[in-house]
Order: sequence, then C-alpha cells, then structure tokens
Amino acid sequence: MTGEAIDPTSFGNAAADYASHRAGFPAELFDRLAAFGLGVPDQQVVDLGTGTGTVARQLAARGCSVVGVDPDARLMAEGAKLAAADNVTVEWREGTAETTGFDDASVDVVTAGQCWHWFERPAAVAEARRILRPGGLLAILYLDWIPLPGNPVAATEALIEAHNPAWVMGGGYGMWPQWVPEVQAGGFDGIETFSFDLDIPYRPAAWRGRIRASAGITVLDDAAAARFDDALAEMLVRDFPGDPIAVPHRVWAMVARAPR
Repeated sequence: MTGEAIDPTSFGNAAADYASHRAGFPAELFDRLAAFGLGVPDQQVVDLGTGTGTVARQLAARGCSVVGVDPDARLMAEGAKLAAADNVTVEWREGTAETTGFDDASVDVVTAGQCWHWFERPAAVAEARRILRPGGLLAILYLDWIPLPGNPVAATEALIEAHNPAWVMGGGYGMWPQWVPEVQAGGFDGIETFSFDLDIPYRPAAWRGRIRASAGITVLDDAAAARFDDALAEMLVRDFPGDPIAVPHRVWAMVARAPR
C-alpha cells in the first residue's frame, strides 16, 4: 500500500524503532537553553508531544520535575524504559497539547520538541499560556535532518516519496520562523530564536531504523514498509557505503515568555 497520507498518531506503530534510532537533542541545546533560565533544578516542566521523552528525559537529568504529555501510550512506554535506564524520573500522562488537564498558572516551563507542526497551534499556544505561571517560558524545539544535493538525506527523501507519494514533508531546511507570529499573537513576548548545525553519525542499520520511525513510513502497512526498508538498505550499500554515515542536522529553537 502506497500513497498514504500523513498521520501523526502513527508513530506508535514504530515505537521500538522510534526509541532506538531517533537521535535525541544534543546536550549543547540544553546548555544554550540554560542561558534563558530554562532547565534549572526544581523547575516544573510540561513537555508536550513528548513521545519517548527526548526532551523530558534530558531536562529531568538536569534536576527539573518533568511531566511528559502525549496521546500515544506506546511511545511513552518506550520512554519510560529509557528513563529507567538513564536513572531519571519523568511522569507520563496521556493527553494533548491543546487540552493538558493542568491547572491554571501551575508550571514554570512548557516545551515541545519536534512536534509543534502536528498541533492545532492557536489552541496549543493558548493552553501553554494558561498553564504557565507569569513569566514562565515556552520553548519550541526542532532537530531536523538537512537534504543537500547528493547527500544521503536527499536520496532517502526521494526514496520515501517513491514509496509514499502522499508524503510532502521533504526538502526542509530546519528553520521554523512561521511559529513566531503565532506565538506572539497568543500573548507571549520576549521571543528569541537560535539555530546551529551538527552532523549526527548513523550506522546504516540505525539510519534504516530512523527512517522506519519517520512520518512517511509509519503510515504504511507492514509489507509496504518492509519493501521500503529493503530498498533503502540496497541504496545505502550501493551509494553510501560508509559506516557510520554522517547525517547533517540543524537544531532550531524558539523561547518565549508568558506575560508577568
């Protein structure tokens, strides 16, 4: 089956690959966020769209009290295993970015990593502002692969499009400035953005697992996903025989403050 539409609830279909092969945000991001006063010990943090907790677990390791919120219990179950292995404590709750269930003005920080585009964004902005204490921080974070002519990302994206023509998320450049006016319209101020680039090394099998956990593949049935995986394995051997493969990524972050 090809031509599947994009379904953000499908990531749980590949929860094990998601937990094992999707690279988490680098420590440098959290070092930079600390300059905003984000991620300090004892802060009360709600991580929206937490998935396996790639943001939640790192903030918990820095001493924050973190609740990860996600509609997919399968992803959070994998996240709980990773948190236990890291010896960090995260509370996991089923919920959505638009309706978290937290009390008004009850948390210090709201984060959203690699997920803001899936939300009903005006409602998510309003919910973040509602649950944040005055002066609290909202951080929208992304870690995107970067397709460049002739690199493994561009070749992989072309292969995804061949197996799922409905996938329209290729060709990105890892910047999300369109979220800034939406957050500002929701009443936040003091908005700052930053970005930086890095290469993430993937062994070929890990890159295949990473792509199996991507939005263009999780919507396919098992047989179609297996055909894609076979094709990707062949392409990597033929065109990108290195081990590991250096995959360029860009981190982009926006930090905004709720009115005091």
